[in-house]
Amino acid sequence: MLPAPNRLRERSDFASAVRGPGSTRAGSRLLVVHAHRTDARAGCPPRVGFVVSRAVGGAVVRNRTKRRLRALVAQRLAVVPGGVDLVVRANPPAGAASSGELAASLDALWHKVLGRLGGVA
Repeated sequence: MLPAPNRLRERSDFASAVRGPGSTRAGSRLLVVHAHRTDARAGCPPRVGFVVSRAVGGAVVRNRTKRRLRALVAQRLAVVPGGVDLVVRANPPAGAASSGELAASLDALWHKVLGRLGGVA
């Protein structure tokens, strides 16, 4: 589970991370990772949100996919600089993917978007 300060919750925060000025994204067959730099000088921690639609599968599959993604992100959160908002969106094949496949896809996309933002990659 992600600590409360590291969670994206507001619709406006998701929207700015996905479509805001200065946001970037990288995608693969399984996942799409969106990133947006907020004000790091204010001491904001990195925040992460997840989007897993019905196209991924039924409620059980969606919830299992979100749990696996949350666990993977929690392990990698220390390398994200402060003031960065990330949105991890699962594509339909993610529901049937193994945790190893999700981890490999997440790592590649994570480094790509953080590199584009000028963060630690």
